[in-house]
Amino acid sequence: MEYEWIAPCHFGLEAVCKKEIADLGYPVTQVEDGRVTFRGGPEAACRANLFLRTAERVLLKVAAFPAYTFDQLFEAVKALAWEEYIPQDGKFWVSKATSIKSQLFSPSDIQSIVKKAMVERLKQVYHISWFPETGTEYPLRVFFFKDTATLGLDTSGESLHRRGYRQMVSKAPITETLAAALILLTPWRGDRIFVDPFCGSGTFPIEAAMMAAHMAPGMNRSFLAEKWDNLLPRKLWYEAADEATDLVIEPEHTDIQGYDLDGDMVRAARENARSAGVDHLIHFQQRPVSQLSHPKKYGFLFMNPPYGERLEERENLPELYRQIGERFQALDAWSAYMITSYPDAEKYMGRKADRNRKIYNGMMKAYFYQFLGPKPPRRKHEG
Repeated sequence: MEYEWIAPCHFGLEAVCKKEIADLGYPVTQVEDGRVTFRGGPEAACRANLFLRTAERVLLKVAAFPAYTFDQLFEAVKALAWEEYIPQDGKFWVSKATSIKSQLFSPSDIQSIVKKAMVERLKQVYHISWFPETGTEYPLRVFFFKDTATLGLDTSGESLHRRGYRQMVSKAPITETLAAALILLTPWRGDRIFVDPFCGSGTFPIEAAMMAAHMAPGMNRSFLAEKWDNLLPRKLWYEAADEATDLVIEPEHTDIQGYDLDGDMVRAARENARSAGVDHLIHFQQRPVSQLSHPKKYGFLFMNPPYGERLEERENLPELYRQIGERFQALDAWSAYMITSYPDAEKYMGRKADRNRKIYNGMMKAYFYQFLGPKPPRRKHEG
């Protein structure tokens, strides 16, 4: 049986998520702001949760319909065959509701109406007036956009950016899913030089190392729908896990480095890399950006430097970005990729970015500046 699945992702990075889904072999049916919808059998949920680096979660799409009033919303939800998804003892609730450009705009009211309608439907089907809700959890998410409601059951549980390796975080961490998406936007591959001079808790280098080793991002965590025996047999999860294990390789060569001025953060990054199983692929070191250097050509800088949200940090930004620009210009034939909301970033880099993409880092609008270096010469093969 085929279903439709929804993969919410970062705004502005839908194309990256779409490509990941296509690479898994599933046809994409719709791309919207912050969401990609695709078709696939029950195994798609297992593989998508395990393998997608840029999705925030995987939802089983139940329905989409127009609703301009709460009465219309109630009746449409009540008409859905919830018994095909939720067993009699299942625990179900509306975990989140959002509304954009719609007449129904109160998330709490939407949550309440949808839950009541689900209860009424299941009362009629199961011929009971009270639900124990002692069984497996089935959280529902509701999205309203231009008066169309989309309902999806959450298969992931905790957001997929929680890979399971990051025990300690820096003051302004970048999420694992966003870091992975930004790396995938670039030409970097596992055999190329990768340096993050503001590594914090190590997210950029760790995500890069996992890509180099072909490690599925969900290998070290569990998912809520592993308990959905009525929809996703446990065998499918085992098969997806075996597939992920078989794909892991030991890279012949990696040059992935992470630096930070804060020694505590460097130690945290090492521990996080150890938890992810890639500590042997990354070199972490306490070092200021003013000492950034590398003897080889054609490397990649990935940076999430301070933005200056705190007043005491703001006055130091010109000097910090000046040092970034100086050290980048001293590197021979390198490319640099920087996410920041600091408006003068390009000025201190000494050149205009070749590409500039608006990205939301959490609720903060930032820009992903891409300063492209020359391509390395093609490698000559013997014979």
